[in-house]
Amino acid sequence: MTDPTKPAAGASAPAAKTPPTSSAPSASPSMPAAPSPSAIAAEATLSAPELSEHVLGAVSTGSYHDPHSVLGQHPVGNNTILRTLRPLAESVTAVLAGGERVELSHLYNGIWQGEHSSAFPDYSVEADYGDGVVWSTDDPYRFSPTIGELDLHLIGEGRHEELWEALGAHLVEHSAGGAPVAGTSFTVWAPHAQAVRVLGEFNGWDGRLHALRNMGPTGVWELFVPGLEAGTLYKFELLGADGTWVTRADPMARFTETPPLTASVVGTSSHEWADAAWMEHRAATNPHDGPMSIYEMHLGSWRPGLGYRDIADPLIEYLRALNFTHVEFMPLAEHPYGGSWGYQITGYFAPTSRFGHPDDLKYLIDRLHQAGIGVLMDWVPGHFATDEWALARFDGQALYEHPDPRRGEHKDWGTYIFDFGNSQVRNFLVANALYWLEEFHVDGLRVDAVASMLYLDYSREEGEWYPNVHGGRENLEAISLLQEANATAYKRNPGVVMIAEESTSWPGVTAPTSGGGLGFGIKWNMGWMHDSLQYIKHDPMYRSYHHGELTFSFVYAFSENFLLPISHDEVVHGKGSLLSRMPGDHWQKLANLRLFLAFMWAHPGKQLLFMGQEFGQPSEWSEARGLDWWILDQPSHQGLFSLVGQLNNLYGENAALWARDNDPGGFELIDGGDAAHSVVSFLRRDHDGNEIIALFNFSGAPVGPYRVGLPASGDWEEILNTDAAEFGGSGVGNFGTVVAVDQPWAGRPASAQLTLPPLGGLWLRRR
Repeated sequence: MTDPTKPAAGASAPAAKTPPTSSAPSASPSMPAAPSPSAIAAEATLSAPELSEHVLGAVSTGSYHDPHSVLGQHPVGNNTILRTLRPLAESVTAVLAGGERVELSHLYNGIWQGEHSSAFPDYSVEADYGDGVVWSTDDPYRFSPTIGELDLHLIGEGRHEELWEALGAHLVEHSAGGAPVAGTSFTVWAPHAQAVRVLGEFNGWDGRLHALRNMGPTGVWELFVPGLEAGTLYKFELLGADGTWVTRADPMARFTETPPLTASVVGTSSHEWADAAWMEHRAATNPHDGPMSIYEMHLGSWRPGLGYRDIADPLIEYLRALNFTHVEFMPLAEHPYGGSWGYQITGYFAPTSRFGHPDDLKYLIDRLHQAGIGVLMDWVPGHFATDEWALARFDGQALYEHPDPRRGEHKDWGTYIFDFGNSQVRNFLVANALYWLEEFHVDGLRVDAVASMLYLDYSREEGEWYPNVHGGRENLEAISLLQEANATAYKRNPGVVMIAEESTSWPGVTAPTSGGGLGFGIKWNMGWMHDSLQYIKHDPMYRSYHHGELTFSFVYAFSENFLLPISHDEVVHGKGSLLSRMPGDHWQKLANLRLFLAFMWAHPGKQLLFMGQEFGQPSEWSEARGLDWWILDQPSHQGLFSLVGQLNNLYGENAALWARDNDPGGFELIDGGDAAHSVVSFLRRDHDGNEIIALFNFSGAPVGPYRVGLPASGDWEEILNTDAAEFGGSGVGNFGTVVAVDQPWAGRPASAQLTLPPLGGLWLRRR
């Protein structure tokens, strides 16, 4: 792999130094004076009549939409004319592949031309700037386009599912009819631009020598620059409709400088994947009916200072100790401000360079897969950063964002909203989702802030929004985008999962698109999160008055395919850590947290827990520092850590806890109405009839002897007791076994008397 941090080789090989450049289009004392228009017309053998002074002037300043029609080789009669742009040169020579030299004469404002009897596919250009400075380079304008008609057609239709292969910067070998030449192709979508130039280290950040050609009504611009290698820094310079040049990073860049630097980087990948077994199994598995316990993490603050490659070993060891099935990374796409946690993006196709090269991220994901751990990533299609050097007003006016601020701006977040009705913008987003799933083998995307996309009046006052064509508040274009992204992701990548962070009662979030649903596989259960956290903060003495907050989620548990989230949003902005929200003294806080997590893991739905909560981090999370790892030295917190590992271990071993998450036949409420004792009990069942009984005592005192109805008599093993001494509890329990007898109770054929520990949860499994 070429080191992306080393200086680019560039498109040129100067004999002495980089050629001088000029910011003014007029002639200088070191350059022959420009001929008059009449003199140009008189040179009929060398200059086609349509090359007016206006065209030549635009070409000489890199502001012409089709520089290839003037520069490069062109047949005139039986001869071939070659033109090249070399401002400030004293003499210019074309050197043919066989060594023959063709002296060029100055035509206009740095444009030089010469004539030859036949076309010559391979040649270089030597420019003499005086004082022994001779600059020799290949000519970018002798090459045909690197983007094909099919690509352009698909882009025009907004249906290019591998858009990253067509646009951006790509290391390629390209031929003009002779030997293949290595270099970089640049393609960019800028339909409002009058002209586009690429600038970088290779041209002294002066783009006049490297103007792109317009490829027609699709708004795509293209240029192949021979000799450019991986690691070359570049940006695009675009001439807007108002005549103003703006400089932008590449929207399709796959690697960038490390913020706060903003240039795009020509990159390549040499990573060889070793996760074939994982990918084959993924394609044959339905993740919605499988185990999914997710460890959500902010990579930069888990162990500060570790990059993608460095973090692989410690993270895998840690996740294995906890038995999580998946890890979910908060956004890893490039973003300028770390305090946004990655949710205000400038480079949708570039993993943030804060933690290394894109291949380093592939290495991390590869290693996680080989360790049997799935990888999810946050994806942010609803809004993007307003930084003027990135997507905002990309070609001089609104392009990626909706032009009307009533639909194009998020005032709360200070971001722009994508123009979901623009087919090319939709294509950009759909292809971006596929890019992470296919190029980086990510197993699923958690889609951020879906509610903000669904409603036109989201966080807006009257007069700050306008209705859709039917007079409603639904954002029809955004709905269509989500449906397309989900359907395409599932079609192309069997076994992946699309997860919605959706906080309203929008119907059919996880219903198929064929029936009008949004097509997600899983939806965050924000109602459960809100109600359960509201309940658990109450003093146990008063929880009997709030019992409905605990049990209401059972009413709608199967209305969608749910995931229960305790995410980063619940441990920031003054909310404190999960531990700090528990009532009581330190022992009681830990007991409450153990109880809460056991209830969460047994409840229908997948689980997500944010980093630090697995060991009871005392302080609120901040992206600016690491976790409170020191607290793990305390046995009580080590006990909580052990409990989470055991929860995940038992969860994975017992299909009753996950196989029918989305099937009401896999769940029965045993007793949800015992508010007096603050006790709730239910069972989970798998497809083979295996059952887990879950009982929870949210009061501060032991409850027992307590009779509970069970589906069958016999011995029921106490496979989990959150009050066990090994987890830091008081050790109240049932000596590992509960014996059920054939005594009907509460509609069940059998029952047993048992003891429920204080602030404790029990899981029972029939032997």
